[in-house]
Amino acid sequence: MDDPFDAGAGGILRQPKAVWATAGASVVAFMGIGLVDPILPSIAKGLNATAGQVSLLFTSYFLITAVAMLVTGFVSSRIGGRRTLLLGLAFVVVFAGLAGTSDSVGELVGFRAGWGLGNALFVSTALAVIVGAAAGGSAAAILLYESALGLGMACGPLLGALLGNQSWRYPFFGTAFLMAVGFLCITAFLKEQPKPARKTSLLDPIKALGHGGLASAAVSAFFYNYTFFTVLAFTPFVLNMTPYKSGAVFFCWGVLLAVFSVIVAPRLQKRFGSLKVLGGSLVLLAVDVLVLGYGDHTTAVVCTVLSGAFIGVNNTVYTELALGVSDAPRPVASAGYNFVRWFAAAAAPYFAPKIEEWTDIHIPFVVAAVTAAVGALVILVRRNALTHEAEELETKHASEDGVTVFAN
Repeated sequence: MDDPFDAGAGGILRQPKAVWATAGASVVAFMGIGLVDPILPSIAKGLNATAGQVSLLFTSYFLITAVAMLVTGFVSSRIGGRRTLLLGLAFVVVFAGLAGTSDSVGELVGFRAGWGLGNALFVSTALAVIVGAAAGGSAAAILLYESALGLGMACGPLLGALLGNQSWRYPFFGTAFLMAVGFLCITAFLKEQPKPARKTSLLDPIKALGHGGLASAAVSAFFYNYTFFTVLAFTPFVLNMTPYKSGAVFFCWGVLLAVFSVIVAPRLQKRFGSLKVLGGSLVLLAVDVLVLGYGDHTTAVVCTVLSGAFIGVNNTVYTELALGVSDAPRPVASAGYNFVRWFAAAAAPYFAPKIEEWTDIHIPFVVAAVTAAVGALVILVRRNALTHEAEELETKHASEDGVTVFAN
């Protein structure tokens, strides 16, 4: 197997301008997920809002993202990948810019919802476009996309901190500007690719979930995502740090996420197998989150950063598991899988502050630890079906290009 890092023809470093333009825009798109993390307390202060109200920035964003998973394949199979990318970027530019002008939490939450629709349209199509335009097959293209995801998740909090230290509005304006640059680059360098032979219907992702293996992976990922986004959306209020310090913490978190997603996870899978790695990582994440909730401030910082390693491993393994376990086309399977799991990303930012109000600051992390453990339990209970079905389809998928839809 060729080394995707090889600088020769087809390597990750020798790709057409269209690939680099799409990958660069992907970095900025993934920045949008963690961008608001270090400035959540500043937004709450600036708009005289509670932690629960500000956390709705994540809820509206991911609720729309989840529903949009049913739409993105329908749209891209009709208007083409390039136009879908540009449509998504246009939505992000408009709604990120409007978010920076908000005078109330309600306005900001609404604009984040529009931003989520744009981001879903973009990232759901980006990897398919990168694979189609890349030189040397899908291996280098997928690695480039995973690297863009990790870099975006790492740099989002850092950018949010740097711009947000002056005003909580600046990160939104900065994102709008960067995505506008991405829009121009894709317009200039990316040519339209052939449309798929078969148009995707709105119900195809739902039908795909009728497959037991894919449904099991989606349910497990749903519980895992609740834990993931409790860490991402609720922890900044617990740490209660300046934007710079909070941005630094989540930058380190994002670096670990990127390294363990792209480099460490594949090596662990090769040695121990996907299900053992995933189950073990989920259990370790549960322990880490529980310690985060009950430790002192220094312990909470360390556990927040460390959670990035487990999240990186989980993201990679869940993606491969979801895409390899069913006989549905990979974009359709991924859309159905993500339709289920992103609802948890919408739920966690809403319920974590509510649970704190009803109980105390420790219990949201207890709940998050339990959901991670439940995710591991689903993998354990369904391990035989997941393993056998994946093995049966391995040969079929071996010759296909890997295409994920906002899988990480």
